[in-house]
Amino acid sequence: MRHALCYLAALFALSGCASLSADGGQDGVRRLVHERGGPAAPARASLAALLAQPLSAENAVSIALLNNRGLQASYAELGIAEADLVQAGRLSNPAFSFGRLRGGDGVDIERKLMLPVIGLLTMPLTRALEQRRYEQAQLRAAAEVLRVADETRRAWYGAVAAGQTAHYMEQVQSAAEAGAELARRMLEAGNWSALQQAREQAFLADAVGQLARARQAQVAEREKLIRLMGLSGAQTGFVLPERLPDLPAAPRTIGNAEEQAMANRLDILMAQKELAGLATSLGLTRATRFVNLLDVSYLHNSEAGGARATGYEISLEIPLFDFGGVRVARAEATYMQALQRAAAGAIDARSQVRLSYVAYHSAYGVARHYRDQVVPLKKRISDEQLLRYNGMLISVFELLADAREQVASVNAAIEAQRDFWIADSALQAAMTGAAGQH
Repeated sequence: MRHALCYLAALFALSGCASLSADGGQDGVRRLVHERGGPAAPARASLAALLAQPLSAENAVSIALLNNRGLQASYAELGIAEADLVQAGRLSNPAFSFGRLRGGDGVDIERKLMLPVIGLLTMPLTRALEQRRYEQAQLRAAAEVLRVADETRRAWYGAVAAGQTAHYMEQVQSAAEAGAELARRMLEAGNWSALQQAREQAFLADAVGQLARARQAQVAEREKLIRLMGLSGAQTGFVLPERLPDLPAAPRTIGNAEEQAMANRLDILMAQKELAGLATSLGLTRATRFVNLLDVSYLHNSEAGGARATGYEISLEIPLFDFGGVRVARAEATYMQALQRAAAGAIDARSQVRLSYVAYHSAYGVARHYRDQVVPLKKRISDEQLLRYNGMLISVFELLADAREQVASVNAAIEAQRDFWIADSALQAAMTGAAGQH
């Protein structure tokens, strides 16, 4: 019995070295996010300070990383994976049985200590498999951080653009109301036709409808941002900037974008980890194809009359009906399935990077065209019309008609600017693999 206890103590020493980390593996997630230029979550105490000022895109992302409930759930999944990893480094508990039989000659006592030998033999392979699964969980959590950051940034651009559009449409409606009132008075004085007055009234009716839609879009976009940031109650009263950020002086250029993305994308790294894990699992399946249940027992029996018997017992499952070939074939098919999915993922990722890069530059070109060509031309026309009106060369209604023609151009310029910033965020997501989560 003493030798068995010494052997058991040695097994405990081998399996008891693994322990849970203090932060549930989140430090590795922060490192992965930082390496890809991702944001860092702020301290919880700074949340009120971030909401007390006009909310910037980066501050919105910081709040989302702190408050988003789905992201917190992914951290819990990481904790589960870490627990599985630590458990894989520990042996199953030994089993002890005790039997006492009374017969005609006295009492027979049987003592048996069962040690899980197969668990010890396969522990290195099992632990390596769980290590890769844990690393995959870290990659998934990091990808979730980047995905939440990307969606929050896009929602912020959408909310600010919607507010900017609603504010502009309020000005349009005010101008339309003034024009309709003036037309009504001119009609009553007999200086205006019913047709011309109806046109001004129709413009007002259209402006009212556009303003209603703009305000509804403003609420919808703001609520989307609120959900991503995980806010409620008084926290939802934050203030957004009145307009979108200006365009950069020039669009950014990324050399070898596809190659950088392949080395940097988290979904590609996850696929590689999955393949490595399945390869390890296949090796484990082959190793235990015939020997999948092996227990060693130490026996110490006392028989009637005081005689004692010691020894050992080995329990081995005999592969009489199941030779393990089906399990090996299943493992090989699972590996080939993951291999083909990884190859398809790489093709999709390269295409996504190319498309995002082209869309980014195209969006910049459109937004710059509106900024440098369309809007200045409309303003120039408006200034010329105002000079003509001041010189009494045109009527006030011609001035208002020119203002009506500017509505579509201004709204299109706001949308183009919004689309550029969303394309900028989409390109960043495509380079890191966060876009693959949409």
